[in-house]
Amino acid sequence: MKAVIVGAGPNGLTAAAVLARAGLAVSVLERLPTVGGAASSVTAFGDRAVIDQGAAAHPFGVISPAFDDLNLERHGLEWVHPEYPVAHPLPGGRAAFLQQDADLTAMGLGVDRAAWLRLHQPATDNPRATASSILSPLVRLPEHPLLLARLGLRGAWPASALARTVFRSGAAQALFAGSATHATLPLGHPLTSAFGIAFGGVGHSTGWPFARGGTQEISNALRRAAEEAGAKIQTEHHVADVRELSSADIVLLDLTPRQIVQIAGERLHPLYGRRLRTWHYGPAVAKLDLLLDGPIPWQDTRVERAGTVHVGGTIAEIAAAERAVAHGRMPERPFVLVTQPSSADPTRAADGSHVIWAYAHVPHAWQGDTAAVIESRIEQFAPGFRDRIIARRVNSPSDLEQWNPNLVGGAIGGGSLTGTQQLARPRLFNPYRVPLRSSAEKEQPLYVCSSSTPPGGGVHGMNGWHAAAAVLLDLGR
Repeated sequence: MKAVIVGAGPNGLTAAAVLARAGLAVSVLERLPTVGGAASSVTAFGDRAVIDQGAAAHPFGVISPAFDDLNLERHGLEWVHPEYPVAHPLPGGRAAFLQQDADLTAMGLGVDRAAWLRLHQPATDNPRATASSILSPLVRLPEHPLLLARLGLRGAWPASALARTVFRSGAAQALFAGSATHATLPLGHPLTSAFGIAFGGVGHSTGWPFARGGTQEISNALRRAAEEAGAKIQTEHHVADVRELSSADIVLLDLTPRQIVQIAGERLHPLYGRRLRTWHYGPAVAKLDLLLDGPIPWQDTRVERAGTVHVGGTIAEIAAAERAVAHGRMPERPFVLVTQPSSADPTRAADGSHVIWAYAHVPHAWQGDTAAVIESRIEQFAPGFRDRIIARRVNSPSDLEQWNPNLVGGAIGGGSLTGTQQLARPRLFNPYRVPLRSSAEKEQPLYVCSSSTPPGGGVHGMNGWHAAAAVLLDLGR
């Protein structure tokens, strides 16, 4: 039984390892010269630093059931943890901190100590069960039904409403809102609290680590796991049409709806094809990599020791920025996510310099001045920051899409979580199997294993894991 996987991102590589381990003859075809897709790294700034081209910190990678089962540490992956998983600078020069300890985090939030612990308790008490529940398809029998119910009661709330209801201090509200903003949705949207609770809860337990040497090391470890199981991986092989893969018994696509339509449109069931053609990608990111001659001079110097920094200000500022972006307007003060890999991995930059990775939430396909927007936002909380910049590398939303076509319009999550796309990714039942038109049903079956399927975006491999499970179930294995 021969399976071909188009795309060697972390989901495609995870699916390859699972299927090869089950005895299938697996080939992976990747258009770029290296594996990893958006989970990749390159040397930059005259070989003075290693920068991550896509994701940088990995709260759900370190706790991923797929990565755990594939034992990526045995294949060379090493997680490194900063002193603080997350910092959130606030007006007036102070900051709030998410620590790898729920009690220490809560102690730093004063009057909201008890409320913070109560809200995050389900995720903090059993982080691995939380990750398993969150990183699974929604339409299934839950493995941890009581835990999922406890999370659901809190997580169903809009993040802005929940934060203002349960917390009294601006610090706790902002810290929670920063985590919820990873949904890339307005904070008034239902279910955004689930992101805040989940990201905070796993951060308390397993942190928000980096891969030593860069995110590319996650993809390299996945490649080694897949090849050890027998998979063959070919880079610089572009697939323009699934008809090129006629020798395969099964095809898996680590692609988003736009690319699936491009290479398989004639085979898709009409209703499914219409769903993919109207797929909404949502807001984008504009990305900036920097080489500094020292750490960012944050007003609260403890922020230098944080791996991830949410530069968003108050909950009101964050909510206003995300609302504007969702409506296609560039906010005056956008939400900026900064990571400081050098805080945990000094090998990422040479000669005492520091590498900084940052992106701003911006409207879809925005074409403004990325560097100016991000640098001015950081400067508000770190006066003198610009004076430390040695070199910069700028990526607009269109630059990101040109590099990786899955990042349509600069959107990084495989599709917006608004409307029905929060549940039907891209359809509600059996989301990994592609429905074919009747004239194509005798051809090889198609599956989707990208971030456009549950559980959505992120470097955790779970989309590929579940897609591979769907293949094996259909094969009676």
